[in-house]
Amino acid sequence: MAEKNYGKLVKALQIAAVIFMIAMVILCIVLTQKYNIKVSNIPEISKSLTGGTLALAIGIIVFSVVKSFALVFPPAVIFSVCGYIMPNFGVALLVNLISVFLSLFVPYFLGRFTGAGMVETLKGKFKAIKKIDDFAGANETEMTFAIKLSGIMPGDLSSLLFGAMGISFKNYTIGANLGNLPLVIVYTFFGITLRNVGEQPWVAAIPVAVIIVFMLIASLITKKLIEKTKTKQSENNE
Repeated sequence: MAEKNYGKLVKALQIAAVIFMIAMVILCIVLTQKYNIKVSNIPEISKSLTGGTLALAIGIIVFSVVKSFALVFPPAVIFSVCGYIMPNFGVALLVNLISVFLSLFVPYFLGRFTGAGMVETLKGKFKAIKKIDDFAGANETEMTFAIKLSGIMPGDLSSLLFGAMGISFKNYTIGANLGNLPLVIVYTFFGITLRNVGEQPWVAAIPVAVIIVFMLIASLITKKLIEKTKTKQSENNE
């Protein structure tokens, strides 16, 4: 029996997610104009308003969950924005971690529901999917961790793929959260640091340097895992 093609479903979800995100952005712009709010003052304003920080946090979390349907939206943007507008690093990090945790569920279970047909659909729509072949035979947790950490595949797209491949939810959750953790910390720090760029321009170099180091380390870890997997495959074939 031929596998069902989910191309139209994927496209519909992407369009719906993009429309929702654009609507949220427009709403934010309208509100900032109406109440004469400057982006640089949002952290202070959120503190002074009852429930202001909580409202911003909920908005970011909802945005993160919905954007998971878009499949290719870079989460680093949300992490950085959250770091910039939240009152402090601790609050921003907590909000981002909750966002990541919740946004991991939606695409994964969509993938589990659609199954192998979704795998074939994704392979036809996204070239990045082919990179999963480098990890064939690898431990599920290690594979999930490496792909999330390295960013060689859009995060939500990989979550959808892992669900469709039938990877254990436990292994997926552990690997995905551990793989995303360094990314969350680095880009939250980046957002926090950007606040001081106006007064201390040199500060901008710090998060940039950290991001470069992070990318190099992630690349090395991924390379080692791929080599380990290929070595194991060669031994099994002998």
